[in-house]
Amino acid sequence: MAVSDSAGRTISGLTRNDFEVFDAGAPQKITYFEHESDPLDILLLLDVSGSMHRSLLELASTARAALRPLGSGDRVAVMLFARTAALRQPFTSDFDAVQREIRTAVERTDDLGTGTAINAAIVAAAAQIGREGSKARRAILIVTDNLSLNYRLSDEQVLRELYAVDATLNAILIGKQRRPVPPKPGAYVNTDFTPSDVFKLAEQTGGEALESRKAGETFPLIIERIRSRYRMQYDAPSATPGAFRPIKVQLAPAARNHHATAVIRARAGYYAPE
Repeated sequence: MAVSDSAGRTISGLTRNDFEVFDAGAPQKITYFEHESDPLDILLLLDVSGSMHRSLLELASTARAALRPLGSGDRVAVMLFARTAALRQPFTSDFDAVQREIRTAVERTDDLGTGTAINAAIVAAAAQIGREGSKARRAILIVTDNLSLNYRLSDEQVLRELYAVDATLNAILIGKQRRPVPPKPGAYVNTDFTPSDVFKLAEQTGGEALESRKAGETFPLIIERIRSRYRMQYDAPSATPGAFRPIKVQLAPAARNHHATAVIRARAGYYAPE
């Protein structure tokens, strides 16, 4: 969960008493609360389609500086994707190795096919995080131009996978980034093919999507924001197995008075265990 002011600056120093959380409308007692001290696992999910070449080079040039705020207990992995996805650098605290992998990313794409399959890549990234078994905070940072059609893989399916591994999705959107426009009433829609909506996936998991013309400038900013997120837990109430449970997080009255323009980015909910 992240809290920022109206200008996008991170608000730090809040405590559990500054928050209220509701599960399906019912207030919940926060049983665990941390800010920055928990280890962090970030999976960098890099779009290596042809249009992304320059942006990846910019990303590599700033990678070491961008990762500097991360601590010794934090880890980063690198996964590349086009039509298919492949893990190139397993989770590591060797950030120099991460930088080297990003630098060579554009040279190692011949086995990933042509095209861009964003939703499938995010599902692959979530699966990789789930296999780690780590108790660290989990985040995926995708760098893409958001130009993709997903075949038989809806946003709702992707969100289920992200919720299941408790990972936020964050994005740097390059070039002709766009948010899909809903079809007009009565218009024909091929449900097998859906346009990518990284904006929606980020919002629903509590992350954020930043539009950027220079990936190298945005990379340090979003890494710092991911690092400074809050983490809270509560005991989930009884619920129908498989049912979606909406979550709402807000500032408590005293904190809201002090931070009147605060914006909270938190996951939209979860699916009750089956």
